[in-house]
Amino acid sequence: MATLISERQHPQAIWRDYLELTKPKVVVLMLITSLVGMFLATRAGVPWTVLVFGNLGIALCAGGAAAVNHVVDRRIDAVMARTHKRPLAEGRVSPRAALAFALLLALAGQALLLTFTNPLTAWLTLASLLGYAVVYTGFLKRATPQNIVIGGLAGAAPPLLGWVA
Repeated sequence: MATLISERQHPQAIWRDYLELTKPKVVVLMLITSLVGMFLATRAGVPWTVLVFGNLGIALCAGGAAAVNHVVDRRIDAVMARTHKRPLAEGRVSPRAALAFALLLALAGQALLLTFTNPLTAWLTLASLLGYAVVYTGFLKRATPQNIVIGGLAGAAPPLLGWVA
């Protein structure tokens, strides 16, 4: 009930909470490397549809993966000083709502990639999303100190995605 009251009192907090789930600063850094991949892939220039909608699709899928990361790490986030104010850790967004949001972002991103780039870009982006959200977040982070090295594959994907797009 307190959550409903605070959402009514601060309607901007709702969209900000969902935006925070996408880790926008990380996604922007990923898009910069995706752009580099796009521009290095061709001398003829990148078609505007690929430039805009390809990067938007990659961004939406990355945001969906980040939201899944928030869901999986919500208990750990609640006890860490750096992360204890995240939307799921504080209960401002429910895990179910965050997963639905993640699915919506991923589906929208995949649709854009399939429509405006090509199937290979969509499949590689999906593989990157699953690699980060499932393999890295769900397993590697807790299984090995080498998680960052192995999980780095997902982080290295954006230049490849840009090139393939």
